[in-house]
Parts: sequence; C-alpha cells; structure tokens
Amino acid sequence: MKIAVIGGGPGGLYFALLARRRFPAFDIRVYEQAPADATYGFGVVLADGGLQNLKQADPESAADIIDALYWTPRQRFELLFDDAVHHAIELPKIAPDPLKFRDRKRYADRLKESRAAVGVEDAIAVAHGRIGGINAVVGVFNFDFMGGSMGMAVGEGIVTAARLAVLQEAALILVASSGGARMQEGILSLMQMPRTTIAVDEVKEAGLPYIAVLADPTTGGVSASFAMLGDVTIAEPGAVIGFAGARVIEETIREQLPQGFQRAEYLFDHGMVDMVVRRHELRATIARVLDLLMNRTPAAPVVPLTPARRGGDGHAAPSA
Repeated sequence: MKIAVIGGGPGGLYFALLARRRFPAFDIRVYEQAPADATYGFGVVLADGGLQNLKQADPESAADIIDALYWTPRQRFELLFDDAVHHAIELPKIAPDPLKFRDRKRYADRLKESRAAVGVEDAIAVAHGRIGGINAVVGVFNFDFMGGSMGMAVGEGIVTAARLAVLQEAALILVASSGGARMQEGILSLMQMPRTTIAVDEVKEAGLPYIAVLADPTTGGVSASFAMLGDVTIAEPGAVIGFAGARVIEETIREQLPQGFQRAEYLFDHGMVDMVVRRHELRATIARVLDLLMNRTPAAPVVPLTPARRGGDGHAAPSA
C-alpha cells in the first residue's frame, strides 16, 4: 500500500520519518499536492483504496497506522467530541514579534510564512462541545505550526480555554504536541509556563477536571508546565515525552539511557502517566473518566442496609 503525506511542514515530515521506521513495508512519500489516484484519510492520503479498505482487511494494521498518523486540531476535535459536533472559539490576538527578534531571518517573517503555509494564526486551536454527554473544552496543539512551540499566543489560548471551562462548568482537556517554548519570543515564551500552570489550577480550584493528553512529541517547556499537571494524564502509544532530548541527557550524565527512555510506555511503567491509550479508544476512555469525575450521583439506586438483629448480649445475632 502507498501512503502519501501531503505537505512538507513539520507535521508531515515528522510523520513520514516515523512511519517509514514503523511500517517498512509501506511506500511512504511526501507530496506538495495529493496524487490524482489517492483518497484522503486522517490527515494523510492513502492510495490503493484508502483507510476504510484497510480497516476491513486488517483492522490491527489500520489501528497501528491511525496511532502513528499526524492529526490536525480539526481532526482531533472530530475524534473527541460526540458526533464530531463542536464549536471553535476565536482566540485573542497577540502582538506579533514584540522583541523584534531576528536570527537567519526575522521572526515576523517566520510567522507570516507559517500562517500562509498552515492556514492558522498560531499553534493552538480551542473548541467546546460534549464528550460522553458532558460539557468539555478542548485545546489542541498544531505541530505543523513551528513545531507546536509555545509562545504568547499559545499561552493566551490555554488561558482562554481554562477560563471558558470554568465559565461553562466544563472539563478542560489539553492535547499537547510540541517541541517546547518558542525561543524567538525569549523570556516572554518562558513566562507562559507559569501562566498556563496557573490557568489549569483555576480549573481545579473550581472543582472541575483537567485531563492532559500527551501526543508525540511533548517536550521542553510544555512538558515542564501544564502538560504534566493533569488530574488524569493520558499518553498516546510511543509518544516521546520529556524535557531535554535523550542525546543531551546522555552527553550530560555520560551514561547510556535505558531502552525506551522517554517513551509513553516507559513513563507509564514508572508512574509518570496514568494510562497509555490508543487513538481509536481515546474518546471512549476520556468519556469514561469524565463520567467518573463529574457525574457524582450514584450509577444505581442506593439500597439502605437492613439493621442487624440484636442478640440478648447486645451484639449482632448470627445469621441462620
């Protein structure tokens, strides 16, 4: 089967590299435009019949591919919300390039290029709707936009999502996929770490659940702030989760790291995440968690205990 990844952005290239390693039997190529004989599915293009045919012929392989694909925020919303019904919210505008930063090119130019290529304002999208019949506000990172890096716009998006959750008495769910803080914004990007931490704390103080979903990769300042503070932390299979990269850590401590270090399964085994959930099971899992955390009425009628018969000595009489 051929898999065509559309677009040369970070998300498409990252998935192509990951998929080539994980599925060596597939012909995986990056295209600027979709081939004429291809059919769309889940953020990439699947030729030779598409994902639906693969689901019928080999459900396990289809699930593996779904887990590996790069998904846009819109596709994440459609996956998570009941019947894919959701309402996107407009996020506050942020002053572009306040530091007038320049490396090989101006940061303002990088922003313009990313916005033109990806078609969004910045690296986060927020929507609200219902998951399992329960009100929820979901924020999703867009790795295609400068590697999902967190700057002032992303920080403001998370703060807005948290405040909307409190206003609607809804659960907050943040799906992280990021390389960390956006260094072109310097200290202003690092300030988003405490800001987002305070934002999710406001949700918790209101008695509402905050669920963190860690997609591949979740690193840097994102992993060092709100991403690891969920009441329940869910990781996707194989996701890279950590602060510094494995190579940097090895060079610093001058030791070889264990097999699978910083992968979701390794973090689960060491108590850093609560569960590792495959993507096609994610909505049902989150719905179940929200039901447990937010529906505080008993799931069945409460039957009062029958008062125990008393014996002559004042103790409960033995049953017949």
